[in-house]
Amino acid sequence: MLRAERSVAVPSAGAAPAGAQDAPSVRLWSDYLNVHLHPKSVYVIRQYLHDGDCDCLEAFGQGESLLQDPACVEELEDRLHFYVEECDYLQGFQVLCDLHNGFSGVGAKVTELLHDEYSRKGILTWGLTPDPQNSFYRLMNTALGIAHLSRHSSLFCPLSLSGSLGIKPEPPVTFPYIKYEASLNYHSSAILAAALDTLTAPYRLWSSQGSMMHFADSLTFSGRKVVAAWAALPFPALPGSSLPQILSAHQQDVPWKLLSSWREQKVSCCFAQSVVLRGICQEKPTSCPGQPRSPLQRCESPEEVLQQFLHTQFPGAFSTAHVLQQPCDTRPPFPQFFSPLLTRRGFLLDKAQGVESIPVLAALQSCPGLHSLLWGLCRELQAPSARRWSSSGTAGLEQDDFQEALEELKTLAQCYEMGFGADGSEDEADSD
Repeated sequence: MLRAERSVAVPSAGAAPAGAQDAPSVRLWSDYLNVHLHPKSVYVIRQYLHDGDCDCLEAFGQGESLLQDPACVEELEDRLHFYVEECDYLQGFQVLCDLHNGFSGVGAKVTELLHDEYSRKGILTWGLTPDPQNSFYRLMNTALGIAHLSRHSSLFCPLSLSGSLGIKPEPPVTFPYIKYEASLNYHSSAILAAALDTLTAPYRLWSSQGSMMHFADSLTFSGRKVVAAWAALPFPALPGSSLPQILSAHQQDVPWKLLSSWREQKVSCCFAQSVVLRGICQEKPTSCPGQPRSPLQRCESPEEVLQQFLHTQFPGAFSTAHVLQQPCDTRPPFPQFFSPLLTRRGFLLDKAQGVESIPVLAALQSCPGLHSLLWGLCRELQAPSARRWSSSGTAGLEQDDFQEALEELKTLAQCYEMGFGADGSEDEADSD
């Protein structure tokens, strides 16, 4: 995981008192860490302070230059090999990386190193942005990060609760049964962690038949290395209902929310998707005597039910479906920011307090909307001022390198075009 410690990461169990609503003293992800880390699993970047007014790792070029130091690379490879040699079967690597600061440059070099040494293994990269961009500098780091991380990863997914990766602010993502504070990393990281835990289940379970590389290949064909994340937290369901009944209630629109930071539109089509539904009870479907069974009720397994539902919602898309009985655990230190209209198991209408687990629906999609995300970044970064270039040059970034990254983003964006209007988008971008 490559990120500044001041950006709170995944909470770990047991570090907050039971029933705690919030932890006011929480500042760092390590405040929740009650497991002793192996010395080989941590590499401290001593050149930069994580919470100071100066010497911050804030530019892409600074992060890149760190891993051009032979001593740093040797140390990193030594720690990496220590764990690789312990693996019975190495599927690949997951890289969690901040996009908005210098860690985007660190992540770019790390994924390049992994790609060069483990080219036949999966490299799944998740780019994180904790809040809306408030400067051209942060936007530039994000664009460079996406271009470089996509180049050397099997799959790249931006993850954020911010409504936009651009400078123009957009409202944060809202959930109907969660009341969270978007500016509080304790809350936002818990939501993203729950989504990520669900999204990655297909290749993490013992029962999985495919590897990380197969998983990535099923989503990233035709040059589409970037995917979008969606999640319903919790997935709205009545207790005691069968899976066909639950899904039939959402035939008009899938109730998930976009977690990949563009102006959300209703998505009615996609090229490929991996969908995971967890925590839904497996009651057998019932039907009234004499009434014909619906297509969902005629399915023989939960996976077939979800697959049929996806086929109806996204006809023509390549979809893989996974249904897990285990819900997402939300006991403390997971923040207790749930609606009182949820039961202890995260179902609706029982007004019970203290939600201990929730059902979750989450998906990774390769979809046309990613054109808007990628092309929008290019538009905002066109024709930067000389002052901006001189600022980035001091951080080890050349103009030619940046222009090359912009061209990569444009090429990626074109992979998601479909229908009419593509030429207009390009003309509009070039005219800015």
